[in-house]
Amino acid sequence: MTGLDRSALGLALRPQHVASIARVLEEPRDVRVDFLEVLSENYMRPGALPRARLEPLGRALPLVMHGVSLDLAGPTRLDTGHLDALRELADALDARFVTDHLAWCASEGVSHHDLLPVPCADELVSYVGTRIRAVKEAIQRPFGIENVSTYLELEPREMPEWEMLRRIAETADCGILLDVNNVYVSARNHGFDPQEYLDGVPWDRVLCVHLAGHEPRPDGLLHDTHDRAVDDRVLALYAEAWRRRGPFPTILEWDEHIPPFEVMTAELARIRAARCGS
Repeated sequence: MTGLDRSALGLALRPQHVASIARVLEEPRDVRVDFLEVLSENYMRPGALPRARLEPLGRALPLVMHGVSLDLAGPTRLDTGHLDALRELADALDARFVTDHLAWCASEGVSHHDLLPVPCADELVSYVGTRIRAVKEAIQRPFGIENVSTYLELEPREMPEWEMLRRIAETADCGILLDVNNVYVSARNHGFDPQEYLDGVPWDRVLCVHLAGHEPRPDGLLHDTHDRAVDDRVLALYAEAWRRRGPFPTILEWDEHIPPFEVMTAELARIRAARCGS
């Protein structure tokens, strides 16, 4: 579906690690990174990071793209200029696939700089599905939607979130970027079984899986922070998914308090070990 090896294990690329990854590629050592995920907006906006830094990485490793601002469930028309820029970047990087979030993040021309939850309502299935089909037509690449972590539930709630994710993916005929950490965070915050979520996902549509860290708050809420290692319980959930549904490509994300590259590669080794022990 994407040309990636189904067992591939990659990193969400952050500027702090570009030089380290380039050195690993030039002087091979006992460090394995199979592919890289590029944050789309980092390279497609005015004042963006220089794409030239990606060229040697893209020659050596497959690249995929992940975005945060398509506003797939939002009330305003899709930004055609943004879609044009997204396709141009995907073509330049020869991205294997492009993803964004099943969320809304803007209204009346103002970005909220957050990924806000979507009501699990029947009428939104066709609405969001139509918008995703327009994105697919514009970028001419495999496209997938990611489940977000949530902290409140919006009305109406006519189906479980995993059913909403499945129905939208089927309506739009698109892929899924399944964030296992987000599944766990939302399950703890709302009191459902995370395994039930994973059982309800159409795994034949899963392009890739995300893993990241989260913060337990004093009030008991879990906050998806991407600022630490993957929680042991999330890793156990991932290992069970690997045992039952694997293999599938996996990406490690780390967005705040970003550690040295050696810490990232140690975390990749921890994820591989979880697979072997599942």
